[in-house]
Amino acid sequence: MTQPPLTRQIQSLEDLLGHSLFSRTTHEVTLTDSGRALVAKAEAILTALNALKQDAQPAAARLRIGLTRTLNFELISPLNRQLAAFHASDEMEMPRLTSPQLLQSLAKNSLDLILTGEKGSDTEETIKYAWVYREPLLIAIPSAHPASVAERVSLEALADLPLFWFARSANPLFYDKCERYFATLSVSLKRVREPDDSLLMLSHIARGKGFALMPQSKCTFNQAGLCYRPLTEDAAQQLAIDVYAAIRADEKNEAVLNALRELSHPGNAIKSA
Repeated sequence: MTQPPLTRQIQSLEDLLGHSLFSRTTHEVTLTDSGRALVAKAEAILTALNALKQDAQPAAARLRIGLTRTLNFELISPLNRQLAAFHASDEMEMPRLTSPQLLQSLAKNSLDLILTGEKGSDTEETIKYAWVYREPLLIAIPSAHPASVAERVSLEALADLPLFWFARSANPLFYDKCERYFATLSVSLKRVREPDDSLLMLSHIARGKGFALMPQSKCTFNQAGLCYRPLTEDAAQQLAIDVYAAIRADEKNEAVLNALRELSHPGNAIKSA
């Protein structure tokens, strides 16, 4: 959804409820106390609705699928269609978890199949992986920065800005892959902690406070002063997110095994945009 209709939907919801859900300034947008309370209630309603749908379906027809919150799978059309074909589009449990959290849920048998950014540290004796998709990264930068006029942007060109960066615990394998590439650069990148609220981070970037590396499917928010640019070829090859489907190595459910085969079948391999 683009920004204008999203804003109208939020305003309509605020009018309906009779109080503001967001606190807005010229620099940032944050949830009000009422907004945070509504989030908690909405999540409880969605959880209950999901449980009701599951109870209404035969157990054998359901797949408990978890998705990494790093990507917006609705904008990865071929993969989204495959997930829908598994009768799982309304059964996505915990779609906003980090990859390590998804792996923990899989190990505990809370999920049947997960889509995770990069492989975890688990051995093939416990988790079976299948490569599914490579998600390109884009650079979110201030549109006033000189590098914004380039067709492809190198990280060296942004050395005067700090990089908004995530904690290693969120995805150790991807973090380490990026850090290995950063070590080959001719400059040292300054880092600042990535805010939990991505809209707040993008607002900071629009005001020239830094830059960020973002999955292509997440680059949907538009704001004055903000732009997205592709990485240089070398950086794009080394910093893309490899997405894997994963199941338990001892999985016997044929529906789960078929789903993994469908996702990893060469004929169904999804190419990055």
